[in-house]
Order: sequence, then structure tokens, then C-alpha cells
Amino acid sequence: MVQKNVTLSLDKNTYEEYRNFCKKNAVALSRSIEVFMEEKIKKEEK
Repeated sequence: MVQKNVTLSLDKNTYEEYRNFCKKNAVALSRSIEVFMEEKIKKEEK
């Protein structure tokens, strides 16, 4: 899989809270966003 680096503008507090959530739950932040995107695409295809 070829990876793509992206720049996002996010609410600072939301980002920090989600980053901490991922850290506490041993979840890779970038992978969780990728999964979210994949689920949105699959939902749209139905």
C-alpha cells in the first residue's frame, strides 16, 4: 500500500482529546481515521 501524507486543520481540543483516546486505547491515530474514511465510502456505495 502506498501511503499519502496529508495536512488537516482540526479543532485543537478535539484533536488532543482524540489523540489521548487513541493513546489510551492503543489505537494508531492515522489508522483510525483511515478506517473512518473506508466506512464512509462503503456506506455511500450502498
